[in-house]
Amino acid sequence: MKKLLFILAVFCTILSTFSQRDQELFRINDTPVLVSEFKQVYEKNLSLVEDEKGNDLDDYLELFINYKLKVKEAYSLQLDTVKGYQEELEMYKNQLIIPYLYDKETLDELVKEAYNRTKTEIKASHILVKYPSDGIAVDTSFLKSKIDRYRSRILQGEDFAKVAREVSEDPSAKVNGGNLGYFSAFQVIYPFENVAYNTRVGEISEPFQTKFGLHIIKVTGSRLSKGEFEVAHILVVNSVKGKSKIEDIYQLLKSGASFEKLAKEYSDDIGSANKGGKLPKFRTGKMVESFENEVLKLEKIGDYSKPFKTKYGWHIVKLLKNYPVTSFEEMKEELTTRIKNSSRVKALRNGGLEKVKKNYKIKEYPEAIKIFKGSIKNKKLEDTVLSINKKEWLQKDLFMFATSKNQQVDQKLFKEFVNTKVINYFKEDLGNKDSEYKNILQEYKEGLLLFDLMEDKIWHKASIDEVGLNKFYLSHKNKYGKELDEIRGQVISDYQDELEKEWIKDLRKKNTIKVKEKVLRKLKKTYNQ
Repeated sequence: MKKLLFILAVFCTILSTFSQRDQELFRINDTPVLVSEFKQVYEKNLSLVEDEKGNDLDDYLELFINYKLKVKEAYSLQLDTVKGYQEELEMYKNQLIIPYLYDKETLDELVKEAYNRTKTEIKASHILVKYPSDGIAVDTSFLKSKIDRYRSRILQGEDFAKVAREVSEDPSAKVNGGNLGYFSAFQVIYPFENVAYNTRVGEISEPFQTKFGLHIIKVTGSRLSKGEFEVAHILVVNSVKGKSKIEDIYQLLKSGASFEKLAKEYSDDIGSANKGGKLPKFRTGKMVESFENEVLKLEKIGDYSKPFKTKYGWHIVKLLKNYPVTSFEEMKEELTTRIKNSSRVKALRNGGLEKVKKNYKIKEYPEAIKIFKGSIKNKKLEDTVLSINKKEWLQKDLFMFATSKNQQVDQKLFKEFVNTKVINYFKEDLGNKDSEYKNILQEYKEGLLLFDLMEDKIWHKASIDEVGLNKFYLSHKNKYGKELDEIRGQVISDYQDELEKEWIKDLRKKNTIKVKEKVLRKLKKTYNQ
């Protein structure tokens, strides 16, 4: 987080971009910097400074030259070759590429789908056969045969809950018979949600896969959603006198006593009692089903239930507020954000990836993959397995990819290999074609480099150089008027500024800087300076 904030701060004052070819403004040694680059940086920062001095072009040019000197120093020290830098940059690349891989049509469909599912709640039970403890099995046929047998038993008349209690590898099934209660969009993982909403009430789904294992679902109910609720409750834990105590409280309510006061005095739910029994806002699937069912019976704000029992004890619940599902237009923005931050993003990427593939000439060589069915010992692995436009990948590239995944080469892995290479090719291609992406990526590249460089040259040095810090403090003691230990943070910050100034002086001495004065004068006239 510290590194990201530093990068953002740097590019609020110094933003490196590359635009059309034009006049050279200055050069550092043999590297030219163009007017367009400086101009775009300067104009982006005009809105960030309020006084005229902050807009002074000469002052800003000096800052920009200092920035370029630091970047050059980072490259000369080969900080861009450090493994940690490369890994972090790759992580940023993967984040930056996501919006370019979004398929708008798929996103629109997913938003509409999520809205429709938000309006309707599904009740389902499931049986789970887990993957082995060491992860997803390459060969899932033995798991498939198990789940098929369980499904056949149910189709032949056995009770779903009975079979679930007996064989399901979801531990909760021993208690609930696989019953998951009601849920709607975003409350279960997306593949599970998809099957649930596409299975009719009373039917058993075909076996399907999630990251947990193989499932079958029985859909047992469907109803319109009433949205979210705010309620208060009074809880009396299970005991010999629990039922009589809740009945006494109920009689007090009927006699006109305040629900809030009774909750504060009698409720055993310590977390909500001092709030008059008020619980956080919730939607279906967040509470135990028996509790939710009682809430759904309450029709008007202020209504309260008769005493009822859950596994936690005896309750009386009062409806404080209901938040019905709003219109599509009102929920569209929220749903779009939730989709981008959920497992549905995989569907977005897949849709975008298929569109990306149509822009390239991609050829796969299935014959070259057959070599991996036998021993590859002493084999050169030099045949092509994939080409994208004119770029080729060989058998040895596929083998290295499989080794990095600790998997055998099969069709599933080869598909993953192809998709990975297409995305990587797209990243490189995008950097050549899309100026916005190229500029943002360049910001991150240089920002990460500067962070590592400043950490090494300034920040770390200032924090460990006790002798230098004390010497700096003593030479400025009159300015501070306090002992060092009282203002150590401020002194360290000032010492860092001093170190940076001295470092910039050294960089200016070891590099040749040539400003094109004629071009600079012309640029100043543009801004009436």
